[in-house]
Amino acid sequence: MTQPPLIALEQIADGAFAEVEATLDGDAESLVLHRQGDEVRAWLNVCPHAGRRLDWAPGQFLKSKDGLLVCAAHGASFELLRGECLAGPCRGESLRAVPVEVRDAAVWLKSEGCV
Repeated sequence: MTQPPLIALEQIADGAFAEVEATLDGDAESLVLHRQGDEVRAWLNVCPHAGRRLDWAPGQFLKSKDGLLVCAAHGASFELLRGECLAGPCRGESLRAVPVEVRDAAVWLKSEGCV
């Protein structure tokens, strides 16, 4: 059975974030998506520091003036290429990437699941 697209590309403003639910390895997971032009990156919506969600309210994410994703709970700051924590309590750790692809004007989960 093929999963539907996660979200239409146009629903994510360029440079912005979105939260979607996806089934990974049989489990429902919250994902954070970040759009940069026609590319979208995805990570589990879980901070490696304390296992809490990154958003401060469902689907609402903080972005620093330097363009980093900031965990609302403890302020860990993640760069948006690899999801590496550059500042805060989990410096040097990374968000768990989830492979996605953009096709047919939508964001789709790649079949291989989490990496």
